[in-house]
Amino acid sequence: GLAIAELARGSGSLATFLHVQSGLAMAAIYNLGSEEQKQRWLPPMAKCEKIGCFGLTEPEAGSDPGSLSTTAVEEGGGYVLNGEKKWIGNASFADAAVIWARTEDERISCFLVEGDNPGYHAEVLPRKGSQRAAWQTHVTLRDCHIPGEARLPGANGLGSTLSVLTHSRYGVGWDGLGQAMDCYETALAYTKEREQFGQKIASFQLVQAKLVEMVNEISLSQLLSIHVGRLKDAGDLDPATVSMFKMNNVAKARKTAALARDVLGGNGILLDYRVMEHMADLEGVYSYEGTNDVNTLIVGQAITGHRAFAPRPPKNPEPEKDGKAERAEQKPE
Repeated sequence: GLAIAELARGSGSLATFLHVQSGLAMAAIYNLGSEEQKQRWLPPMAKCEKIGCFGLTEPEAGSDPGSLSTTAVEEGGGYVLNGEKKWIGNASFADAAVIWARTEDERISCFLVEGDNPGYHAEVLPRKGSQRAAWQTHVTLRDCHIPGEARLPGANGLGSTLSVLTHSRYGVGWDGLGQAMDCYETALAYTKEREQFGQKIASFQLVQAKLVEMVNEISLSQLLSIHVGRLKDAGDLDPATVSMFKMNNVAKARKTAALARDVLGGNGILLDYRVMEHMADLEGVYSYEGTNDVNTLIVGQAITGHRAFAPRPPKNPEPEKDGKAERAEQKPE
């Protein structure tokens, strides 16, 4: 976590690359892969000699990964994958793509697809205003044949997917903290140098109020980060706490970046001071690894016991019945 925060100070895009490489792709192989898969991929990936990506999100399945439509059909001792993935970081230059797909028994499973597979194609998404140095892609899988041993044996249903996302989401919370710290320190240094009305702007009450608000929120986020990190080390970290952690740190980082830009005045929009870069990069962080709204509802479910997510309709809904028959079948839970 501390390492991610420091990387994020320098570049939100670099931190995003690390989240994909280590927090998602390597974590999936480590937690769900076979011993052979681990030995083959993890050592070179740890050195960035091999690059990985994590293909879960689809054009029509973002916050609701359970509705993914990519399929994996058994054929000739292996599998044939068909479908599309979107917003997949690193996929255009990945050596190994961790692809989530639905098998014929309707269970969500995970597969390793090598980047040179002729059925695998990744096209970089153009015209992004956030995370500009990180390449997100649209992945197309068309009759993508892979051997049977490419399936990750530990991946068995949606719960396997969510366990990897929980691990990566933890890192993203530290990402928000690192970017917030850089914004605050840039603003503080600027106020001690910039003069207006014959004095340093650090002496103005309104400027000090903004700096105090920033350092206060960052200090609280630092304490939360350390506490959550200790829970993770002890094996006591639950998914709802991770969602609260990411939601808190990134939302406060977003506000800190806006305050820092305000303190810098017109100079705040110049990339020389990098606050504007953080502002843009944080917009991406605010949405990936669970949007702020979705993480809010995860925490809400944990504290109330009620699931606020809209239920998914069945894939093959039964024919409508007349009201009398429907009432007859209703029974108390």
